[in-house]
This record gives sequence, C-alpha cells and structure tokens, in this order.
Amino acid sequence: MKPPSDCDLTETGLPLAPQTGRILLIACGALAREILDLKEANGWSHLDLTCLPAKLHLYPEKITQEVRAAVIKHRDAYDDIFVVYADCGTGGLLAAECEKLGVQMVAGPHCYSFFEGNDRFAAISEDEFTAFYLTDFLVRQFDAFIMKPMGLDRHPELRDMYFGNYKKLVYQAQTDDPALTAKAQTCAETLGLAFERRFTGYGDLETTLRTL
Repeated sequence: MKPPSDCDLTETGLPLAPQTGRILLIACGALAREILDLKEANGWSHLDLTCLPAKLHLYPEKITQEVRAAVIKHRDAYDDIFVVYADCGTGGLLAAECEKLGVQMVAGPHCYSFFEGNDRFAAISEDEFTAFYLTDFLVRQFDAFIMKPMGLDRHPELRDMYFGNYKKLVYQAQTDDPALTAKAQTCAETLGLAFERRFTGYGDLETTLRTL
C-alpha cells in the first residue's frame, strides 16, 4: 500500500483498509506513519488502522464527537477498538466518552507526553513550561499547523506576540532523519527560539500498542 502523504493525513485522515484483523485502531492522522511503521516492524497484522484528519487538532472541541462517530461506525465489525488519541485539548471529554463507549485510549495529556514517556514528561514539564514542542509530523507540516493558522505567513510581526514567552523549541524525533532535524532547526529559527533535539522514538505509543 502506498504510504499516505502528510497533506492527505492533515486534511482527510486515513480511510479504513480492508479488514485483516480483529482490533481496530482509531487514531489521529498525525500518528499514522508511526503506527504503520510499528505495525510493519512488529508484524502486528491483527491491528487495523483508520485515522481521523490531523487538522482536528486545530479544533479540539470537535475531536470527541468525531471519535465517537468513528467508534459507532466500526464497532460491529471488530471484537475491540482502541483509540489512539491522548486528551489532546478535550478537557477530559474524550476520556469520558471512551469510557461511555466501552473503549480504551492512549494515556496522557497529548502526544508530546507519550512520545517522551508520560512519566518522564510529567517529571520535566514544570521545568519546561517555556518549551514549544514539535514531532516528526509537525516538523513536516509546520506551515499547515503553525505558520498558516496563526497568520505568521502573512503577518510575521505577530511572532513575538505568540511566542515571546517561549524560550526553546524541543524537537521530539521519532526517526533519525538529518533532513527533518535540519528543518526543525529552521522552524526554531523562524520562531526566534533556541533549538533542542531529543530522540524519543515512539515512547509510550509503542509500549501501549504492544499490549494489544
């Protein structure tokens, strides 16, 4: 299967492929490549994947209802469904809805936390409240998720208003890709922030999926 483009994952997500297993992952489009890589590397053929559009993160109030609709749409075809979203700005509403629907979800406040490892992120978060985080996906889609929605492509003078209280950009690298690292450093320069790269790999995402 041809890998989906980042543009497709941002705008439309990932449609469900023909079913080959009994567990369905309903995930954020921003995690599609990581999940597909993990499936291939570990031979997890019993896990099927469908993704909602990554751009829902620009409207977090819509995430819960979209996840609910996806669960209802697919639940009769699977023995189990697992939601690969963290809280993601829903203020606990997604967790409450998943409990109501009887499905589990990834633990943590957001993907930055579970890529870092939830325990580690909790330990360092108080010292990093001036850090701005990017993942592989967000580095690739920096313009679509940061520059354009904030109007920085049209009004670069707004940069200091948005990012004046941040000190550094932390790039949480899932893959060891020099080109992505270079682009992440350019992102930091664009935002006027110091740059730090951390190779997190897949963090708690991998360990969580392994339990399935």
